[in-house]
Amino acid sequence: MSELDQLLNEIEQAESASQKSKNWHPEHKGSIDIRIAVDGSWYHEGRVFQRPALVKLFASVLRKEKSGYYLVTPVEKLAIQVDDAPFVATMLESIVDNGHQALVFTTNLDERVVADHRHPIRVEIDPVSNEPRPYIRVRDQLEALIGRSAFYDLLNLARQSEHAGNHFLTISSMGTEFVLGCTDNPEKP
Repeated sequence: MSELDQLLNEIEQAESASQKSKNWHPEHKGSIDIRIAVDGSWYHEGRVFQRPALVKLFASVLRKEKSGYYLVTPVEKLAIQVDDAPFVATMLESIVDNGHQALVFTTNLDERVVADHRHPIRVEIDPVSNEPRPYIRVRDQLEALIGRSAFYDLLNLARQSEHAGNHFLTISSMGTEFVLGCTDNPEKP
């Protein structure tokens, strides 16, 4: 089994385990003073979590819905605050297998995700700073902000493409192409 096949199998098993929580619809609902900052740090009542294992446990029951982010267990559903995305993709690795590139991101919680049609990369332009804000879907509707160094690594792997007279930076992973930005007009994503 190749390194990529083994990695994909591990990711599939982890995603399968997280699918079980989708069936939880607890009656008790409320909120808890937990906040996930832009840098991926978790806070409870204003103090940063000191135990990474506890953060990983809470992250395993994190769910995003239209109305916000929730920690969901079989017995309760508690709203939390997320400043941007709940995770940060801190590292990028490019694996080439049988002539195909796979972009493997590692989050601040050591989760690995391969960019593909189920885990797309998207880039927004921050309206205040006019800087790119890149994201990758980790699981369900949960995303990771792609950290600056991982984004620079991604840009180094990108190529310029032309479509309808415009030039774009694109990247391919697992046979899916993602647009990182328009090089003609930075306002176009």
